[in-house]
Amino acid sequence: MSEASHMAYDKSRLRRARIAVAAVFCVHGAVTGSFATRVPWIQEHASVSAGMLGLALAFPAIGASVAMPLASRISHRFGARNALRGLLTLWTLSLILPSLAPNLLTLCAALFVYGATSGMSDVAMNALGVETETRMQKSIMSGLHGMWSVGALIGSAAGTVAAHLGSDARLHHVLAAAALTALGLAACQGVLDLQATPEEEVPPRFSLPPKSALLIGAVGFCAVFAEGASLDWSAVYLRDVLDSSAGVAAASTTGFTLTMAVARLAGDAVVNRFGAVRTVRVGGVLAALGGLLVVLASHPVMAMGGFALLGLGIAVVVPLAFAAAGRSGPNPSQAIAGVATITYTSGLIAPSAIGTLADATSLVTSFGLVTLLAFGLAVFAGVLRTDGRKAARTGRARPTGE
Repeated sequence: MSEASHMAYDKSRLRRARIAVAAVFCVHGAVTGSFATRVPWIQEHASVSAGMLGLALAFPAIGASVAMPLASRISHRFGARNALRGLLTLWTLSLILPSLAPNLLTLCAALFVYGATSGMSDVAMNALGVETETRMQKSIMSGLHGMWSVGALIGSAAGTVAAHLGSDARLHHVLAAAALTALGLAACQGVLDLQATPEEEVPPRFSLPPKSALLIGAVGFCAVFAEGASLDWSAVYLRDVLDSSAGVAAASTTGFTLTMAVARLAGDAVVNRFGAVRTVRVGGVLAALGGLLVVLASHPVMAMGGFALLGLGIAVVVPLAFAAAGRSGPNPSQAIAGVATITYTSGLIAPSAIGTLADATSLVTSFGLVTLLAFGLAVFAGVLRTDGRKAARTGRARPTGE
């Protein structure tokens, strides 16, 4: 085979790997969407109060934070493709567990497993996404996370139909898990098949995130805090602060979600043109302006525009944080796990932190904090800049952060 033919073959194989890992992201998101729409059914079936449900819903993030460091060791032991195949299958099948829980204790246990498998498969698929991006020498991570959002929307739509028809969530989730498991296994066939070399050190079962991941994770923390606050509190903000109707309040959350999904799907073109650091700096300014609009809003339309700007500004930050983490050291999975743990923690504490601050002061003051954190993205975006150390070790070129 000539060199030109070999290069064409590699490009074709990379294109197929990109499509395959995008499909994996979509499947992962569809599981989340399928679960979220049936939470009211699960609450009623488990006979738990709103406060108990809030406690139970903390367990996915706890499970993910505990289990994510294991993903790197699993990938090293079994290879990236086999690890993703197994972890994604555990994640899709775990969708069945919460709807089977008859009480609070079993629901917490089910959601812990649900979160643990979610987190491990999340790390595995992001590590493969970063490797595919590195070999393609252009940004694809924003689009991959956009496909996650598409999957979540598809899963939510199907769950909405199932709920409207009054179907039993146990049957719905068994059927959804079966379909998503089959789709996930098919998608995993096309991802890159990476194997650890004999000289690579076996990752520890548990370890503190590397320093580089801590700095990158801090940027991701700001973005996920703003995302969690906006998703959980935007409708409440419009209702309580601006006296909006229930329909208008709900539309603000929908608009925020759609803005994020569209921005992520279009984000790779922007990143490839301007670089990760400039993109996040501009995004941080836009998000901060959006936060100011929310804080200063005297009319629902102004606040809705602010939430839309927040979604636009923070949309690509987490994908770019994962990409930067994967290029920051010799073990991409370990660095990504560190960043993912920090961002999951941010998502866990954001809703309650906003509520606590609102009780002590006001909801307007709470979104003043969100605005400050959004501006922090513009200030600290430089930590997403990566150098050529990893490329030099692997002998491959890769995109730079700027």
